[in-house]
Amino acid sequence: MTLPAPNVEFAALSPMLIVFGAGVLGVLLEALLPRHLRYRAQLGVNCIALGAAFVAVVRQAGHRGHAVMGSVTIDGPTLILQGAILLAGAVAIAPLGERRLAAFAPQGSTVPGSAEERDAMRAGVLQTEVFPLFMFAVGGMLLFPAASDLLTIFIALEVLSLPLYLLCGLARHRRLLSQEAALKYFLLGAFSSAMFLYGIVLIYGYAGTLTLSGIATSIDDRGQTSLVLTGVALLTVGLLFKVGAVPFHSWIPDVYQGAPTPVTAFMAAATKLAAFGAMLRIFYVGLPGLAADWRPVLWGIAALTMVVAAVLTIVQTDIKRLLGYSAVANVGFLLLGVSGTEAGLSSTLFYLIAYGLTTLGAFATVTMIRAANGEEETDTSRWAGLGRRSPAVACAMALFLLAIAGIPLTSGFVSKFAIFAAAAADGAAILVVVGALTSVVAAYAYARVIVTMFFAVPDTYAPAAARPALATAAVVTVAAAGTVLLGVLPQPLLDLTIHAGDFVH
Repeated sequence: MTLPAPNVEFAALSPMLIVFGAGVLGVLLEALLPRHLRYRAQLGVNCIALGAAFVAVVRQAGHRGHAVMGSVTIDGPTLILQGAILLAGAVAIAPLGERRLAAFAPQGSTVPGSAEERDAMRAGVLQTEVFPLFMFAVGGMLLFPAASDLLTIFIALEVLSLPLYLLCGLARHRRLLSQEAALKYFLLGAFSSAMFLYGIVLIYGYAGTLTLSGIATSIDDRGQTSLVLTGVALLTVGLLFKVGAVPFHSWIPDVYQGAPTPVTAFMAAATKLAAFGAMLRIFYVGLPGLAADWRPVLWGIAALTMVVAAVLTIVQTDIKRLLGYSAVANVGFLLLGVSGTEAGLSSTLFYLIAYGLTTLGAFATVTMIRAANGEEETDTSRWAGLGRRSPAVACAMALFLLAIAGIPLTSGFVSKFAIFAAAAADGAAILVVVGALTSVVAAYAYARVIVTMFFAVPDTYAPAAARPALATAAVVTVAAAGTVLLGVLPQPLLDLTIHAGDFVH
């Protein structure tokens, strides 16, 4: 039997090819260039590649079809998610690539470490290996929501996860905490990947195919069996771990706290875009015939996630752990949108973009708040007086916290309203009530931080904001403007997510 020749549609794959090509080029630059030239070369390659990949995504607007013998699908939701991932990467690379000493310490402070390390930081040449790792992670994230067969989805999951395991362990001045976070993330990630792979095996045994459309056809023809239900359950466990839903959330606060803050910002925004994109495609395209089985389970997990995360958010004093549990709570809200309806799809896409922008801004602001020794000050109990010492930074942080809480005139309010409306229309009104109540509970934790910054009496140990690099200041400014703009004028982005249409089957 003669197999058909593979047909590779390079135009459809161009965003991913550009990013992966930049990652490979980054590896070669790391191996061949002198150390003092690597930083500028790597940063330049990454910025050019992200810009070129975004242009490639825009040029495909309106295109719908399959590529690589049906293993990759290009449609409206895919292009929106890929564009959002690339924008998140472009925003995250500013604090990630900032290696200058002046941007990391307040004026007059000293940075711990040897003289050689301080000189290296001034030269901006430390840890340039983060750039190719970053690009490989972005490439995996671009492929994850576009993959239309389970094997490609699994490959994309591993390609995006492995670089993140390494990036989480690269915090130089919190080395033990960072390495512990990376190890926890790796071990739990390996376990969830095994569960995901086992689920793929069971589904393949049931359907005889790995394509999502073929699985949907098999379910329509043969109905549900214990084999396919078990496979779907294991598949869902792997996806829920990646998004950080309860009870698979334990890695989130530890990894968010231990990882370098720019890496945490990138993970918090881009990983959710990719993971929820893949989840939406799997449930909308591959498993609509089992909606009566998986929808109540996801709603139950959503309720549990919202309640547990809201309660645990209250007791956090470290800002990165607080934002980590906030991310878990937002996963609960997002799961309400995975309902199998067009309204659920568009509201989830809007929520992902708005939340990603706010989260990037919040973590970029955290990188600017420094103790006297130049280290990041993440203990919010010590933020008293920050509103007087650095009012612009404190105001930006307050805005992002209010948006995460869902206060009106911010993107967070519109996001939650859209997703609650979709859930209520789909028969989950009781979960909307649970979501509203948990939002009120979690808002107490955000309000406490704001009160500490502006109204608490500062002691002798009061942090100040470092003088930011231009790129980091631009990230905070753009994120703050976008947070307000999406809260006041959300309709253009809502229209874009609605007009994107449904997934191609």
